[in-house]
Amino acid sequence: MRVISYGGGVQSTALLVLAAQRKIDFLTFLFANVGDESEHPATLAYVREIAAAYAGRHGIAMHELHRQRRDGSIETLWERLHEPRLRSIPIPIRMDNGAPGRRSCTSDFKIKVVAKWLKERGATPRNPAVVGVGISLDEIHRANKRRCEPYEQIDYPLLDLALRRDDCVQIITTAGLPVPPKSACFFCPFKTVAAWRHQRRYEPELFEKSVQLEAVLNEKRAMLGRDAAYLTRYGVPLDRAIQAIPERPEHLDSGCDSGWCGS
Repeated sequence: MRVISYGGGVQSTALLVLAAQRKIDFLTFLFANVGDESEHPATLAYVREIAAAYAGRHGIAMHELHRQRRDGSIETLWERLHEPRLRSIPIPIRMDNGAPGRRSCTSDFKIKVVAKWLKERGATPRNPAVVGVGISLDEIHRANKRRCEPYEQIDYPLLDLALRRDDCVQIITTAGLPVPPKSACFFCPFKTVAAWRHQRRYEPELFEKSVQLEAVLNEKRAMLGRDAAYLTRYGVPLDRAIQAIPERPEHLDSGCDSGWCGS
């Protein structure tokens, strides 16, 4: 079994094009959706309206996966963050010193979701599935951070082909596809200040939801007797942080284009 962990961003969409061209040996793509109210709307639109259609035209199976509870209902990251009895925050919310806290969102809503799908279809430690991840040459340092489970063997097709992110953009545009937006939860604490500023200016509804989420999480922390934590590294609430930080050129890079979340 050979699958691509598809994130809906540039690197993993380049893998989709390469698979369509039969330049890599993968015909199954798995998109682990952490929740329609958690994923960026532009990413969901790209995956469902562009990538899935392209995959279908080229004989590639694309599956959208969700985390399921024992009763079969879908659990989303947004729901968990608003769980009344929440004691551990699953996203890497930042402490007063700016350092991100521990997170379980990637494991629970991406890695384990893909794992369940693979194991249900026969992947075992003795017969592992090959899971392709879209890490490009310019971010090779991320390759050894990918957690590897006993039932899977991680593969890096972009590294094997010595492709960089710019190469991935060229592959996508040459295939006649629009370049996908940066893939990440819209409230991810790994966002850069530029990305937050962009959200505040051009996606005010999402920014307001991020502000409200930060407030909800801090209400929960206060009830547990814990210090406040934030979605940025500046130690103040999001709306104040983005309003106060001087504008300067900064990349929007932050996300999980490769198919799993990165920092």
